[in-house]
Amino acid sequence: MIEVKNVTKSFAGRVVLDNVSVNFEQGKTNLIIGQSGSGKTVLLKSIVGLHDIDSGEILFDEIDFTRMNFADKKEIRKEIGMLFQGGALFDSSNVEENVRFPLDMFTEMSLHEKLDRVNFCLKCVKLENANKLYPSELSGGMKKRVAIARAISLNPKYLLCDEPNSGLDPMTSLVIDSLIKEITEEFNITTIVNTHDMNSVMEIGEKIIFLKEGILAWEGTKKDIFKTDNEAITDFVYSSNLFKKIRKSQNKED
Repeated sequence: MIEVKNVTKSFAGRVVLDNVSVNFEQGKTNLIIGQSGSGKTVLLKSIVGLHDIDSGEILFDEIDFTRMNFADKKEIRKEIGMLFQGGALFDSSNVEENVRFPLDMFTEMSLHEKLDRVNFCLKCVKLENANKLYPSELSGGMKKRVAIARAISLNPKYLLCDEPNSGLDPMTSLVIDSLIKEITEEFNITTIVNTHDMNSVMEIGEKIIFLKEGILAWEGTKKDIFKTDNEAITDFVYSSNLFKKIRKSQNKED
């Protein structure tokens, strides 16, 4: 579990996160949604330590990350898999080398052990035998799958995903959503997904938090969205064509 307690973060006097408190549950896909500029990415980067928060606490399984020194934070970061928005693959390295990179950086494994782990991770994302391909030879969806394989190479307890479906077509997005959910459940990971994709909300949103102007405006499940009278979340989600269709269908059934 990852606990965010009363976290505030500002830039040049502008408050971007305002006293945010939320628990991200283990073994579930936890989604952060909200409009551009709502603080989603800042929250995700604050959790992993890329931003220093102004006040509050961030705890990984009850261990206070915010009060750790650099060396101790590095140990926690070894347990965090990060899936960046663009995939962030190294263009000059092939698939095998990209997935192996965290193992080279953070482990004393033998080359044979590393290759076994690489192949296991590639199998998890259904990219067996893609080891020697380069990013330029991969589709957008394949690049994201390689990035997921790299994110889980160290067998992380926590998986943080920043807009994993950005730039992908709807069908490929469903594949990526399914992979993230499968990996989360199979390895009992605490997964946090920052997304604007309402299809992802309906497909894998087990716990959803909605940020509005840096404030936690709502939290619940995808089923709760259809029952809530919270105007902030309903105005946001029903601006999506997907949710308009769902609401229209529900009204017909009623």
